[in-house]
Amino acid sequence: MALPLYATPGQRIWHYLYLTVCALVLFFLVSPLIVVIPLSFNSAPFLHFTPEMLTLDPDGYSTVWYKSLFGMCDAEGASLWTSCTDKWKVGAFNSFMIAVMSTMLATTLGTLAALGLSRDHVPFRRAIMGLMISPLIVPLIITASGMFFFFAKVNLVSTLPGIVLAHTILGLPFVVITVTSTLVGFDNTLMKAAATLGGSPIYNFFKIQIPLVAPGVISGALFAFITSFDEIVIILFIGGPDQHTLPWQMWSGVREEISPTILAAATILVLLSIVLLTTLELLRRRSERLRGISPA
Repeated sequence: MALPLYATPGQRIWHYLYLTVCALVLFFLVSPLIVVIPLSFNSAPFLHFTPEMLTLDPDGYSTVWYKSLFGMCDAEGASLWTSCTDKWKVGAFNSFMIAVMSTMLATTLGTLAALGLSRDHVPFRRAIMGLMISPLIVPLIITASGMFFFFAKVNLVSTLPGIVLAHTILGLPFVVITVTSTLVGFDNTLMKAAATLGGSPIYNFFKIQIPLVAPGVISGALFAFITSFDEIVIILFIGGPDQHTLPWQMWSGVREEISPTILAAATILVLLSIVLLTTLELLRRRSERLRGISPA
């Protein structure tokens, strides 16, 4: 946003100082990615820039670590001591499946909860809302340990349903918050008008209310998916050897075997996060247009 012509010198100094601080903070946050992404294409099994990479020699770059990530073994990988196993591929598949299942469950439960909590006549709705978003406030290590002791009593530790339920609990607050914020601008007279025209509650819900709050539902689902896909603490407490995920494999790789394959996995996660965050921004703009607000 450009400064107006009537801005005072003090306002101009503050404006440019503010932009400089924002640029420095952004650089501080993005600079690790600037290092990780090029190193994931290193042709040598080292976590530093080789002379060939610094001189932009094509021989210094390779996709061998991405092949190792997806279990594609070849002679080049064997010569570089690449761990050509299916652990990374299985971990990525488990992460994706667990994230999809927990996202579907969290989106359904969170949307229904938000619709109920948005009504003024619901008793103790503020207390219920605070309880539902508590996983965002309580330290994750405490949440994970509490889940472990509870799930151990019902034999859900080291099981797929237990992990899905745990990830659902973590993703539920994001769905509740985003859908609730979308319902703030929802015109309830539309539902009353549809009812007077003969529409049943279920028909009006799916044909009128859900399409208008869909941006908030999808945004919450994407947040829940990202939370589940990147989760590591819950898996360490509740997961078993058959449920190791991609973050778990990355954590184990850091402890046992330092390999650029970890950087390849991190690069893919970064790209996935960028795609999902871009989708969230597009949904936010669409939601503002539906509510009659010009996107900023």
